[in-house]
Amino acid sequence: MAGEVVEVEGVVKSVLKGTLFRVELINGHTVLAHISGKMRKNYIRLNIGNKVKMEMSPYDLSKGRITYRIPPPSADGQPVAPVPL
Repeated sequence: MAGEVVEVEGVVKSVLKGTLFRVELINGHTVLAHISGKMRKNYIRLNIGNKVKMEMSPYDLSKGRITYRIPPPSADGQPVAPVPL
């Protein structure tokens, strides 16, 4: 039971206080989501319009945890390579 998660993609629609976000899923539903610990630790910032991957429990489909920010495509359609620090 502990390993059961549903992975979905969505778009950040609003930024709320306390690292909470309102995310609209591909199917049109809106859920409340918070960022994962690794995103918080690495200072990954989210803005309105960012595409994200989320994990949701099959028992509560109204809340989720954002695990990955999908980078926007570049102007020529190729994915953007991460910039080394």
